[in-house]
Amino acid sequence: MSSVGLLFVGSVLFMNGLLFLGKADVKGVAVFNLFVGGLQTAIPFYLIATAHTPNDILSAAGIFLFGFTYLYVGIVNLAGFKADGIGWYSLWVAALATGFGLTTILRFHDTPTGLLWLQWAVLWGLFWVVLALGFERLTATAGWLTLILSLTTCTIPGFLLLLGDWGRVPAWAVVASIVATAVAVILVAIRTVPARAQAGGAASDLRVALPN
Repeated sequence: MSSVGLLFVGSVLFMNGLLFLGKADVKGVAVFNLFVGGLQTAIPFYLIATAHTPNDILSAAGIFLFGFTYLYVGIVNLAGFKADGIGWYSLWVAALATGFGLTTILRFHDTPTGLLWLQWAVLWGLFWVVLALGFERLTATAGWLTLILSLTTCTIPGFLLLLGDWGRVPAWAVVASIVATAVAVILVAIRTVPARAQAGGAASDLRVALPN
């Protein structure tokens, strides 16, 4: 993924995390999703059109997962449609993101970037659980995970890519951020899930925005 694209994925994830937590306006955030979705759709079209090898196409193809997610989220939230379709789409994306993560590690020997993909797969998987399966009590957990990953998997790596320093990041540093994220999210879940469980409601009616 391009450095600029990854940086702006961080921005839209940050806004979507706030939306999950009820801290931002639905339609306002939807418009921003369209901006970033358009960017993350145009970039891979260009990269594929100018690609020289199958690996170049493979690397660019994964960006569409982000672009179409944000376009889908923006349109659904602006139109007021139910979000269960986004949830089921997220399941498919989570599977593909897992594949991209494993491919990046095993084929391209880029463990730090592969670990980013696997974290995005978990995030999309959580969106599937909340939006498609109706586990609304996990909405706050999804919001906080989205906020955290907006920084650790997008904003910071994107800025390091702009500086040309991402290649110097060791795999253990990414693993450490994953462990810290897991601890933080588990603590959030312990505090919020019981209260959400009593609230009830159908997650398919949530007008929330997604990420990755």
